[in-house]
Amino acid sequence: MPKTCLVVVDIQNDFCPGGSLAVADGDAVVAYANELIGEYEHVVLTQDWHPADHSSFASQHHGAEPFSMITMPYGPQTLWPDHCIQGTRGAEFHPDLNWNKAELVIRKGFRRDIDSYSAFFENDHETPTGLAGYLRERGFDAVALCGLATDFCVGYSALDAARLGFEVLVIERACRAIDLDGSLDRMRTDWQAAGVGVI
Repeated sequence: MPKTCLVVVDIQNDFCPGGSLAVADGDAVVAYANELIGEYEHVVLTQDWHPADHSSFASQHHGAEPFSMITMPYGPQTLWPDHCIQGTRGAEFHPDLNWNKAELVIRKGFRRDIDSYSAFFENDHETPTGLAGYLRERGFDAVALCGLATDFCVGYSALDAARLGFEVLVIERACRAIDLDGSLDRMRTDWQAAGVGVI
């Protein structure tokens, strides 16, 4: 039986209703995530952790609108409203999330010039966060994923985990999506191609 770690992705105030980049019904994942945290022996959390002048913020590009696309040196980049700024309430975990059991918190997106959706790599798909090495060193060969948002940070984490050779399961009842221009359907198609399990 594979040794599995639960990875709880970005359940932070800014991604929940009232936050600056709120995912519809985002706070509904908290109760499900808490159930899973109780069920799994090993838990890792990720936390979006941007400097105030992060290059993925529309506010840093003159005349740019949130949710528009630009090309960065590492490829296409969606521009977002300012969110999850280091040390702010928006970057904190949702107050009802039982996150104290986490054995590790991976902060991502802290490099000004590159965004980071995946728990494993920055958006250049090359710069590692260190999570893969941590999991391998501790003997994990499978990950289960939940959190926000299905079609971005959860989704890319699942694809990278599969690419790295982990057995991957996305628990969709404990996720919610942004669904930007069909991004959820595209992500599900990519999961299928990559061999990501979904329940």
